[in-house]
Amino acid sequence: MAPPAPPPSRVFAELDPAQAPEGRGGPAALPGREVHVSGSAELSALPDRARVSLRVGSRKEAAAEARSSVSRRLQYIAHSARQRGVPVCIIFSDFGQMQNICNLLTEKLGTSIIINPPHFYHTPEAIDTLRRQVCVTAVGNTRRKAQDVCRLFGQALGKPLLIKEEETKEWGGYIDSHLSQSADSLTLQERIQNATAYASCRVFAVFEIKGKENRRSKLL
Repeated sequence: MAPPAPPPSRVFAELDPAQAPEGRGGPAALPGREVHVSGSAELSALPDRARVSLRVGSRKEAAAEARSSVSRRLQYIAHSARQRGVPVCIIFSDFGQMQNICNLLTEKLGTSIIINPPHFYHTPEAIDTLRRQVCVTAVGNTRRKAQDVCRLFGQALGKPLLIKEEETKEWGGYIDSHLSQSADSLTLQERIQNATAYASCRVFAVFEIKGKENRRSKLL
């Protein structure tokens, strides 16, 4: 279950009625004039890998014949995977391809093969990408909010003086990996949803406030 949504972002602005002269290079930043803004973002990422485990059996009168039968089936499984560019360890990045191969093996090998439900998970690279994206998104949201505050008072936003990551949270996905071991009745899409990873980030930022907003930049 996802944690409660982060509290609404708070915006603090302190504007001095005094105005600085504007030069050719645009409005200059005024000492002591700042806008303090906090903002947040929440993103999710679907699993990018699936692992499928197989069990192959055979019943023959002699043990040697059973072993030979199982070996032939395993070779067929490996061959089916290699033909579609999938390693023999049966780890998939294409879930449609995974479904097709599992259906093919079930059709060809019948009751001699048992295919367990897929286990979905994230690679470390996918989780790292999610963490970076949610932080960058939160910073972008914060900057846009600061711009809106400045425009409300006819001011121009200056450069950032401070950007601080105050809180990050992660849940779902690889953190709650036990969710992927749900009942067999779950559909493929339900299993993927259960394995989805979530991340939220809250940042605090301080920006300079320049003089009056340039009308040309406002139109842009």
